Amino acid sequence: MGRYIGKRILTGALTVLAAIVLSFLLIHLAPGDPASILSGMDSPSPEMEEALRVKYGLDQPLLSQLWTYLKNLAQGDLGESISNSRPVAELIAERLGPTLLLSLTTAVLSLVLGTALGIYCARRAGSKLDAAMNGVSYLFDSMPGFWLGMMLILIFASSLKILPTAGMVDLRGGYTGFAHYMDVLKHLVLPGLTLTLISTPYFFRIARSSVIQVMSEDFITTLRATGMSESRIFNKYVFKNAILPTVTVFGITLAYIFTGVAVIEIVFSWPGMGSFMLKAIGNRDYPLLMGIYLILSISVAVCMIVVDVIYAFIDPRIRYS
Repeated sequence: MGRYIGKRILTGALTVLAAIVLSFLLIHLAPGDPASILSGMDSPSPEMEEALRVKYGLDQPLLSQLWTYLKNLAQGDLGESISNSRPVAELIAERLGPTLLLSLTTAVLSLVLGTALGIYCARRAGSKLDAAMNGVSYLFDSMPGFWLGMMLILIFASSLKILPTAGMVDLRGGYTGFAHYMDVLKHLVLPGLTLTLISTPYFFRIARSSVIQVMSEDFITTLRATGMSESRIFNKYVFKNAILPTVTVFGITLAYIFTGVAVIEIVFSWPGMGSFMLKAIGNRDYPLLMGIYLILSISVAVCMIVVDVIYAFIDPRIRYS
């Protein structure tokens, strides 16, 4: 098992390095740069553009810029944001917490709710409840997240006035202690509900189809023929085999939590990484974009390693293959 985990960690580290190099090259080769934006888009000043390129090292050859960035990164220096004139690490740290709060909360809720409903309907496949739940899952799966979010704002914030429309806290309230946490929770309801409603159908369909597939296997039929109870067959054999695809989907969901919530963060003015990344793209803020992509690539690699390890524990064939 230790050798298996070691291979996965090495693969993850190489993946992160490749993602850093590829992201750096793609960002710098894309049209436009921060110097042209800072000098003014309508009436740009060539002298100012040149001065800004020299200041931020953009006048150097691309490979030289890449080598300098990798050396600084090896020392833990993510650079300074061009548009904010602040260390990239500080800016990311400020935005990381809200995104993790929103994303992890909704991911866990979607996992538990979707898997539970999927298993429940799979054991009653063909029933009216199963047909109804399938219809509801396709309905929410087809809804654009931003549209659903705006509809929830219209109903619960504008009409009923029971929940806030945007933000993470009430700036005029000045709450502290327990009241502050309750205020954050209140602001979390609508964006969290939106993400949960559009994410749950994935887990529902994966869990349902996996359970139905495993229950139709020949070894399950053999176990039934021996007289073993359905509850024991499900708990000991069906669930363990059917949960593997759900683990994969959950791992992928966690891996892309930063980019996956960007639109929802914009709709609800949630101060997270997703909306922050879109602003950095618009400003061509190279250091900030590289810092965000670094966090994203690390999250993908770590989540995939964790998923592989969980797979290996659940199914020993994985680590011995």
